[in-house]
Amino acid sequence: MTMEVLANLEEIVERAKLLLLQAIKQKKGDIFSLVVAGGSTPKPLYEALAKEKLDGSQLHIFWGDERYVPPTDPQSNQKMVKEAWLDRVNLPAANIHPMPTYFASPAEAAMEYQRHLESFFALTPPAFPVFDFVLLGMGDDGHTASLFPHTEALRVTDRWVTVGQKDNQPRLTLTVPVLNNAKQIVFLVSGASKQQALQAVLAPTGDNYQYPARLIKGNVLWLVDRAAFGKNE
Repeated sequence: MTMEVLANLEEIVERAKLLLLQAIKQKKGDIFSLVVAGGSTPKPLYEALAKEKLDGSQLHIFWGDERYVPPTDPQSNQKMVKEAWLDRVNLPAANIHPMPTYFASPAEAAMEYQRHLESFFALTPPAFPVFDFVLLGMGDDGHTASLFPHTEALRVTDRWVTVGQKDNQPRLTLTVPVLNNAKQIVFLVSGASKQQALQAVLAPTGDNYQYPARLIKGNVLWLVDRAAFGKNE
């Protein structure tokens, strides 16, 4: 785990954009798999990416989690990312891989998204896919993706996609081992409201199930602003 403390959200966005563009360039035309995050913090990053010229045939977009609502719902992560970025660039429809939310049950939808990933990566469990780049946010409670404190989703290690819960509202989410298996994971954390959770997540010891972002142990870079870091830099 490494961390960079930046002045504000604008600097986080610029740094994340640079890292992502460099990673895409290093693939030299090969397929590049990006997992996007929902929430307000990554949105300006997507708006910035909409102004960049990217090889649409190379880039494939996946979602780390999704509220179980239609894609037209204002709470939909798919809707946010598409409006901020994907609808504004020339990316083939086949390269956009949203989580399905039209099944009768979220569990069935999770199974369908896993089947989709298995086909894309030509892999099946117990192997895990290797995404090139994963963007994650962190909530005030220390959750990431739809991995919320003390929920069953935190303990799922034999599947790629599972059902998360917040206030009895189901969500779809990639599982901890899938996220940890990515080549690069970048957390974007901004705002003073994140201070307490960030300190708990980054502490040498702590409760992983109270602060689920602690479970993300892969090749992780934290991009945080001074307000979230809570110390003078």
